[in-house]
Amino acid sequence: MNVISPNLNLMIKACEKASKTIIRDFGEIENLQVSKKGPKDFVTKTDKRVEKILINELNKTKRNYSFITEETGKILNKDKETFWIIDPIDGTTNFLHGVPHFAISVALQKDNEILIGLIFDPIKNEIFYAEKNNGAYFNNSRIRVSNKINLDDCLFATNNDGIKFLHPKLNLRNTGCAALDLAYVGCGRFDGYFHNDINLWDIAAGKIIIEEAGGKVNNVNNFKINKIDIRAGNPSIYEKLVKKVDNF
Repeated sequence: MNVISPNLNLMIKACEKASKTIIRDFGEIENLQVSKKGPKDFVTKTDKRVEKILINELNKTKRNYSFITEETGKILNKDKETFWIIDPIDGTTNFLHGVPHFAISVALQKDNEILIGLIFDPIKNEIFYAEKNNGAYFNNSRIRVSNKINLDDCLFATNNDGIKFLHPKLNLRNTGCAALDLAYVGCGRFDGYFHNDINLWDIAAGKIIIEEAGGKVNNVNNFKINKIDIRAGNPSIYEKLVKKVDNF
């Protein structure tokens, strides 16, 4: 049986609570598509509501951790070395168009190291999480990255620029949700992921999930908040992917 820490348990509960707002609001998107104003303002309000719920729930630790969030930026509390890193809805464009592929992403970073990561897909009710040195899990079952060794056999995820400009022989997907792309690498649905100029809150949780699932991720530990270039994959294809992406 997998024993999880109190911090991860709190993260799971916070995401479950926040997901109720997301599921409710997602159900309203179809109605809003036909309105004159459109759903963009509505989605922004959902983002902010979800972020507020997550912050309120995570503050229940009483440990005064600080926050890095997509909507608000940095929130400094007494503990300025430990951060909750939050993306309330990764994949907001999908959400906006009624496409059920988006996630809540939460990570815990201490002294510039990610210790815990959680990615929760509320529509599919799929939860991916990992703690340092404790493995990676999908809905409480242990996960591993894929074991493919040939690039031609692999399925990679990237963003629009990667699709447009990368070598056409790579089998690529652009799903519009970086957090789930990384989670899918962790459980072997995808074999690798690459993206340039991405934000910390998009990748923090996914990084530790992939590493704890036996995969490799490039060193993003200088922890700039923006403009991060990430490369991730199973250990057999990681170097081949990096060589192809960065030499194209």
